[in-house]
Amino acid sequence: MKVTLLKAVENTRAWAQFRMDYMKTKPKGQRGQGAVEYMGIIIVVVAIVLALMQTNLGTTISTKIKTEIAKITG
Repeated sequence: MKVTLLKAVENTRAWAQFRMDYMKTKPKGQRGQGAVEYMGIIIVVVAIVLALMQTNLGTTISTKIKTEIAKITG
């Protein structure tokens, strides 16, 4: 579980770095969200991932989704 959490955090950091690099090099005419908004989104996503990994809720959700997919696919 800790390895999965570390991978999730590392993937989030890599995505954030990619977005920051893009924002530095994008043409001046483009407009969009700033770094503060992106960091806010990243923090929320990481908090949700951490909450799901620390509780049994993530496993419960995964099991229910798999059950419903099995019902649909037969």
